[in-house]
Amino acid sequence: MTRIRRGYIARRRRTKIRLFASSFRGSRSRLIRTITQQKIKALVSAHRDRNRQKRDFRRLWIARLNAVIRGNAVSYRYSIFIHDLYKRQLLLNRKILAQIAISNKNCLYMISNKTIKIK
Repeated sequence: MTRIRRGYIARRRRTKIRLFASSFRGSRSRLIRTITQQKIKALVSAHRDRNRQKRDFRRLWIARLNAVIRGNAVSYRYSIFIHDLYKRQLLLNRKILAQIAISNKNCLYMISNKTIKIK
């Protein structure tokens, strides 16, 4: 039986996989089986952390808002502030409020004073 020379398709597939893992260290960038395992793990982590990133940023915005609001008035808290915003129908999301809190605290104090007056 004559020898059959294999094609280039498997080699092309492996080089594509190697390009994905070119920044990995050690055998994780050299051995095909380890590269495929690391690729799966990396993609799973990326998918999971995209959702976790949204969660973490929301927590950061809430912490910033709470810190600025508590610095303004001693008895005022984040939860009461958000509740008063909804009562006044001032629909500002937490990201915008946190940016206002960082860049212009006086503006946030004016917003919180407007919400306090409704009580």
